[in-house]
Amino acid sequence: MEFSEEKLRKWLSKYKFRDLTIEELKNVNELYPNIVFSMNTYTFKDGSLKDLLNFSGTVPVKYQGNSYNIPICLWILDSYPFTPPICFLKPTANMGISVGKHVDARGRIYLPYLQNWSHPQSVIIGLLKEMITKFEEELPLYSLSSSDAARQLELLSYIAKITEGENNVQSKTKIDEKTNDGGCNKVTVVGAGDLGLACALAISAKGVADKVVVLNCSEDSVKGGTMDLEIFALPNVEISRDFSASADSKVVVLTVNSLGNAQSYLDVVQNNVELFRGIIPSVAHYSQQCVLLVASQPVEIMTYVSWKMSRFPKNRVVGTGCNLDSVRFQYIITNLLKAQTKGKDIWLIGEQGENKVSAWSASNSVTSHQGEDLTNRNAQQLLANRAMEVLKGKGQRSWSVGLSVADLTDSILNDKRKVHSISTMVKEYYLAATWSSVSPFVRHYKLNIHQSAQPAFSLTVLQQVVSM
Repeated sequence: MEFSEEKLRKWLSKYKFRDLTIEELKNVNELYPNIVFSMNTYTFKDGSLKDLLNFSGTVPVKYQGNSYNIPICLWILDSYPFTPPICFLKPTANMGISVGKHVDARGRIYLPYLQNWSHPQSVIIGLLKEMITKFEEELPLYSLSSSDAARQLELLSYIAKITEGENNVQSKTKIDEKTNDGGCNKVTVVGAGDLGLACALAISAKGVADKVVVLNCSEDSVKGGTMDLEIFALPNVEISRDFSASADSKVVVLTVNSLGNAQSYLDVVQNNVELFRGIIPSVAHYSQQCVLLVASQPVEIMTYVSWKMSRFPKNRVVGTGCNLDSVRFQYIITNLLKAQTKGKDIWLIGEQGENKVSAWSASNSVTSHQGEDLTNRNAQQLLANRAMEVLKGKGQRSWSVGLSVADLTDSILNDKRKVHSISTMVKEYYLAATWSSVSPFVRHYKLNIHQSAQPAFSLTVLQQVVSM
């Protein structure tokens, strides 16, 4: 389509920096003459509407020796060039969206270039170049069969409703009807890295699920463990890249971690948050009554992110927390240090890492292997410190976390009524050792923390998981 500066001037009459915008669009049109400009209404997340300029076209991408033209659409805000464009994929009916670090289930594109946008250094041409580079690392679209295309349209429609705040769709879907009829104990593991495969194998080996689905969110991991799973097929394990394969899961385990070139803790958090943007809405759509079990790092923050994005009740979104370290801690005290305790009333709580602390039941009585009475706090702390020193030598290996996840999954699916040290929502909780019934699904301890008006996942609490 021929570039019309006159038409753009009319369309951009209300834009604050019209001339700057038009000059840049001229440069874009010279490099990408196939783009088409139009003026349409854009709906923001808060439901507000605005007429914005947008242009659509394709960008050339080379992936594994093949050439592709990836359809995209960019919306130009009226404050451009001081605010970045809003970028989307524009798949045809026979294309599916490969959710990943830079693309969510709606097709919205997230790039470092957008996050670090700064005029005049940042321009659309630079944005498109980075887009091509990232798409060549991980292709954002794939070909769909006719039935897959129908599921894709259904998913996009659902996500659009969530975005607009219309989340009252559970009673209107067949998925909800299927979930309520009991069905099989199906578990989906999102992520096919070392941790994801360790979780899948541990759950399968423990025999707690009738079916385990491994959702492979990355093209690269096909070359690793998932290929081996396909070669040495397990009877109850399925590998898929289609979120619809997770439908009607009772538990969805999140293991994906997008470390990339992260240089700091905040980079890791930001990368994983962007990755979860594309995963959580899809999981929530296909398994609306599931429990989300988060093992991605940092687990406390990612549990909070999962809760916010899914809009699930807080008692159906939990993180692995200090479950593994608590079980190890109990084992060290009773088996290695030979202390006798009444029940497993010794726990580790708090944030994973050096900030976790030991917690003892108020009624707990401890005796060392030498017969010393350890009921007083000083003696308990001494024993805990010795156990902590032993625990420091243990790492968080993938297979160890996988066994811990299988343990938690067993408790959720099979009504084990065990107490676990996990990450969950805590808000305005006070000193107590009181047992509180919060719902038919979970019961948990209220802990000794400072009052806070804001919800927090930085604290791991003791929680007993019972049947749904």
